[in-house]
Amino acid sequence: MSPARLILGLLLLAACGWVGLALFVAPETVAEIRPFTSSKQCQECHAQAFDEWESSWHAQSWTDSEVRALSDDFSNTDCIDCHAPRPIFETGIGNRVLPRTTRRVEGVDCIACHLLPDGTMAGTLDNPSAECRPVARRELLDPEFCAGCHDQHGTVKQWRASRFAVEGPEFMDCIDCHMPLRDGTPAGGRDHTMHGGHDLELVRAAVAMRAVRTSAGWTVEVENVGAGHNFPTDERSRAADVFWRPLGATSVDDWRRLHRFRNPYRFETGETDTELPAGETIGLPLEDPAAAEGAEVILVYKLSPYYEDAERPDPEREASVVHRLELRP
Repeated sequence: MSPARLILGLLLLAACGWVGLALFVAPETVAEIRPFTSSKQCQECHAQAFDEWESSWHAQSWTDSEVRALSDDFSNTDCIDCHAPRPIFETGIGNRVLPRTTRRVEGVDCIACHLLPDGTMAGTLDNPSAECRPVARRELLDPEFCAGCHDQHGTVKQWRASRFAVEGPEFMDCIDCHMPLRDGTPAGGRDHTMHGGHDLELVRAAVAMRAVRTSAGWTVEVENVGAGHNFPTDERSRAADVFWRPLGATSVDDWRRLHRFRNPYRFETGETDTELPAGETIGLPLEDPAAAEGAEVILVYKLSPYYEDAERPDPEREASVVHRLELRP
C-alpha cells in the first residue's frame, strides 16, 4: 500500500471514530425555563439561602411594623417601590426600582434580585440544566446593584467617597459587610440574612467612642471606623445619640443629650444633616460643671427617633446601647 493510501485510510478511521463517539456522548441537558412567580419556589433547591432570606429584614420590608408606621401603612406610595420592588434587572442596574402590584407580602424577595428579563436567574455560575437556568452575572457583586433602593438617601454615593472604595487591596463593598461569605470562602456562598442596621454587633463595629481630658472638662470623640458610608445612613428615621450624666447618677432624669447623628426628612425644616461620614471623627465638648467629678457617657442607636419621650428621654429604654464610657478625673 502506498503511503498516500495509508494516510487516507488512517484519516477515514479517525473520522469514523469521532462520529461514533459523538453518537454515544449525550448532549448537555437544557432545562425548560420555569416561570417563577414566588420566592417560595426557590426553597426546594436553595433551602439555606431561603431560610436566611425569610428571617431577614428584606423579607420583612413590607410587613415590618415600623415601616408600616413610618409610611402611614404605605399611604406614602413612594415607599412601595423599594419595599416591594419589581426585578432590578428589569429596571436596570443603578436605576430606581419600580413597585410591583403582586406578592407584596414577600418584600424584597429572591425574584427582585435574581430574575432576568428572559425568565432565567442571575447567579454565580452558568447551569442550563437547573430549573432556574442560572446565568453567572458579575453585577450581583456591584454596589450599583444595591443603588436602586439604597441610594435614595445617598448611601452608595457615600461609599464611593469612602476609603473602602479606593484603597486597593483593602477594597470592600456592600456585600463584604452585609452579605459575608458563610464560611469565609466562595464555596460556602453568601449569607442572605442581609446584616444591617438591626444587627447591633455590626453597628458596634462601625463606630468607636473615646474621651480625652481637656482644661475645660472633656472631649468625647466618636469616629466612624468601620462603616463604608455615613453613620447612621439610608433610613432617615434612624438616629444615634450621645447622652451623658454625672458619674454615679442613676435616675433617668439625669441623662442629657450631647449630640444627635441623623439625616432629617425634607419636611423637617430647620434641621441639619449630622450624620458622621466614613473615616471621620467628631469631637464633642463636655464642659458642664456637673461632669467635673466624672461622667457616664453612652452612644445609643435607634431605628426610629419618633418613639422617644422628648420630655423625659430614657435612652436605655428607647434604643440600643452601642458604647459606654466612664469618665473619671
